[in-house]
Amino acid sequence: MFSDHSLSKRRFLLAVSLTTIAMSVHAISFSDLSNKDASTGLKAALDKGSVAAVAKLGVENGFLNNEKVRIPLPSVLEKARPILKMTGKSQQLDELVLSMNRAAESAVPLAKPLLINAVKSMTLTDAKNILTGGETSVTDFFKEKTAAPLAVKFLPLVKNVTDKAGLSSKYNNMMGQAQKFGVVPAQESTVEGYVTQRALDGLYLMIAEEEKAIRKDPLGSGSKAISQVFSLLK
Repeated sequence: MFSDHSLSKRRFLLAVSLTTIAMSVHAISFSDLSNKDASTGLKAALDKGSVAAVAKLGVENGFLNNEKVRIPLPSVLEKARPILKMTGKSQQLDELVLSMNRAAESAVPLAKPLLINAVKSMTLTDAKNILTGGETSVTDFFKEKTAAPLAVKFLPLVKNVTDKAGLSSKYNNMMGQAQKFGVVPAQESTVEGYVTQRALDGLYLMIAEEEKAIRKDPLGSGSKAISQVFSLLK
């Protein structure tokens, strides 16, 4: 019979051994997956998340009826709203919000080819950074690869939409009145610049929402490749 001390020691050593084995198996499987399957799984996840985000936003009311991404009045106009309403500008404020969101909804579909190209160009280094980068690594990848070119691509389309709607003159007029009550931030100085940035913010926010959903329920993605990668990361 073993003494209590000897038995406790053996149990401790057994627990350590089992833990070491489990960690080794996990490390091996993670390494194997990273080398063989991670790229496929990650590309499938990135495709799924980005396409879903564009589909949700690039339609009528995609921005306007989604409180998470709805483009509000610029901060200086929001602060001046009570006084502007008193001067009979209430309807113009509502039209401004509607037009800005419509412009964003029109621009977002332009993102699809750039997002898809970013996925296609993903390197092994990109894949490993995503695997080890935390809960927003997919979204961070898209921001790094597409934010600058998307801003360039969105801006003229947004400007075209806002110009046709007569939004630029309305915006400038409203901002001119609002400026009496505060300095206009640089990012809000033009309607097309403001809408473009908010459209990009909304797009990446929705990609992040899709990423969270995939991480939470990899099996629910319907893709074996996605499930393999993200089930391991849970």
